[in-house]
Amino acid sequence: MIAWIKRIAMSFLCVFSFSVYSAEPLDINLATAEQLAVVMSGVGESKAKAIVSFRKEHGLFKTIDDLVQVKGIGDALLERNRSLIQVRLDQE
Repeated sequence: MIAWIKRIAMSFLCVFSFSVYSAEPLDINLATAEQLAVVMSGVGESKAKAIVSFRKEHGLFKTIDDLVQVKGIGDALLERNRSLIQVRLDQE
């Protein structure tokens, strides 16, 4: 029950924090699993954690298209979320 309440609270925090920044897509190289799960359609906790794990293991994504290398992320899911995410290469 407490875990469920924490998950709901975290979702609300992420949603409201992103509402201020909704004009700019989420950078998949900087996002937490929680942020990815909230912003990306069809991406829940499990897939979001897989994205973060892949990034930690293989390094930063060079393009959005690199997401299809993550297990569970296919072309259709990528296309559905293309306008919601970005990869910024100018980060230090």
